[in-house]
Amino acid sequence: MSEIAGLQFSTPAMRILENEHRYLSYLMGEWHAAVLWFEQDNISLDEGRVRLQELRVAIMDFVITLKKHTEKEEEHFFPLLGQYIGFDQGPLAGIQEEHREIDGYIGHFLHHTGKEAQLFSVEDLRAAVRDAGEAFEVLTVHFVKEETVVFPMAETLLSPRDRERLSSKLNTLIT
Repeated sequence: MSEIAGLQFSTPAMRILENEHRYLSYLMGEWHAAVLWFEQDNISLDEGRVRLQELRVAIMDFVITLKKHTEKEEEHFFPLLGQYIGFDQGPLAGIQEEHREIDGYIGHFLHHTGKEAQLFSVEDLRAAVRDAGEAFEVLTVHFVKEETVVFPMAETLLSPRDRERLSSKLNTLIT
């Protein structure tokens, strides 16, 4: 594996996905700071409501980018790797389940923080933000699993021709 530019993978397709993980992690760090703010003692209700709306906007923006990344994996990468390792069990099944879990946490957060959030108590605010925190945790572990299990597997197993075709399909922007 190559360490050029701080990336660990040598094949272009895996480098594209790895680089997207770096960008998504950066974005996550920005909104996760707001999640952590809600863990403080004695937060004000008015400031909590403002921060919740800021967090909501940040997550809605983040979801657009995350969805583009996830679609690339699910439409191009997973089907190709699945031809080599199968789909029903093993790492691809778990990774795809995590995609659904992440969507669930983010969807739940967005659903429960709409217009009615202006009526929330401090405890309601904290409870709503927990879903965003869970999404952050699952995403963080998810990226590690992909980068330590799935991406190395792909670099080893995919034929040179499949790696080249995959790279051309993945070489699109997520922003």
